[in-house]
Amino acid sequence: MLGSFARRARVVAVATLLVFLGSAAAWAAEYPGPVDEYASYQPEDGCRHKPMKGTRQLAAWLEKAFDGGSAVTATRACTSSTSEHQDGRAIDWMMDATSKADRAEVTRFLGEIFATDVDAEAHALARRMGIMYVIWNDHMYASYRQFEKRDYLSSSCPSRKKCSKTLRHRDHVHLSLSRPGGRAATTWYGRTP
Repeated sequence: MLGSFARRARVVAVATLLVFLGSAAAWAAEYPGPVDEYASYQPEDGCRHKPMKGTRQLAAWLEKAFDGGSAVTATRACTSSTSEHQDGRAIDWMMDATSKADRAEVTRFLGEIFATDVDAEAHALARRMGIMYVIWNDHMYASYRQFEKRDYLSSSCPSRKKCSKTLRHRDHVHLSLSRPGGRAATTWYGRTP
C-alpha cells in the first residue's frame, strides 16, 4: 500500500513539473524576439501633453496585476528641470512604504520584473518593458547599472531626515521608461495574449 502511495505521489510530482515547465515555456514564447538590451539613461527630450502609449499600457498592467494604489501617468508642466514626467514616460504608483501590504506588493513586483527568465536572461521583464529606472523607499534600481539596488536621495533634499516622504519615494513607486518603452516599441508590448 505504501508503494502504491509513493508511486502516485511521484506521478503527481512529475505531472506538476510538466505543467510548470509547459507554462514557463509558454511564458517565454509569448514575446516576439530576444530580451531587449538594458536601456541607457535617456533624459526627457521635450514636453508632451499626455502620457505615451507604453506608459499608459504599463500603468494599466500594474493596476491589474498588483493590489494597492493607482498608477498615475499624468504629465507635468514643462519646467527647466529634467523629468520623464514632462515627456510622458513616467509612472507614479501610489504605494505606502509604511504599509506592510504595500511593501509586500512592491516586493512581489520587483521580484517579478527583475527575475531571470527561462532562457537565463537577468531582469528579463524589466528589460522587455523598457524600464529605465525604478525609485522606491530610498532606493533606485537603474537599467544602466543592471538594476543594482542603490541608495537614493533626491538632489532637492539636504538629508534624508529633512526630506519629504514624496521626495524619498516612500509614498509611491516611480518608474521611468526608455524612449522605446514609452512608445510601446519594446518586446513586452508586442507580446501575444
